[in-house]
Amino acid sequence: MRVIGIDPGLRNLGWGVIDTDGTRMSHVANGICHSRTGELAARLLSLYDQLTDVLAQFAPETAAVEQTFVNKDAVATLKLGQARGIALLVPAKAGLPIGEYAPNAVKKAVVGVGHADKKQVEHMVKMQLPGVQIKGADAADALAIAICHAFHAQSAGRLEAALKKATA
Repeated sequence: MRVIGIDPGLRNLGWGVIDTDGTRMSHVANGICHSRTGELAARLLSLYDQLTDVLAQFAPETAAVEQTFVNKDAVATLKLGQARGIALLVPAKAGLPIGEYAPNAVKKAVVGVGHADKKQVEHMVKMQLPGVQIKGADAADALAIAICHAFHAQSAGRLEAALKKATA
């Protein structure tokens, strides 16, 4: 299964693509979509176009997006929410199923601790995807989101198989 993880941001929207085969994961690509300067609508359109190109190039089968956390700056939270809308819209338009994960859930899945810092997350991403060259902190977060989604998909697959076996 090919998974794209997306870390929403208005200036920098991180993305990471991994392939999974059972419990094995491998890195495919990662990067950061940078919005243009100027009006909000043009910046959102820029992110939309760039992320659409990423999906077209790497053809993921499923997507995962980090949920927004609310901070003290309401304007910044609103703008982040709009960028998150783009992060959800692009894979939805491509017909992909989308998982959404809280930042602490991603950290717990990748590091084992829900309040890990960015360096710990990046270190564990590198451990789980040997040889990966990470394009920046936002791309590392996006790869962590993809890994989290892969773990959840594996668990759901095992549960489904156990239920089928129990009812057979």
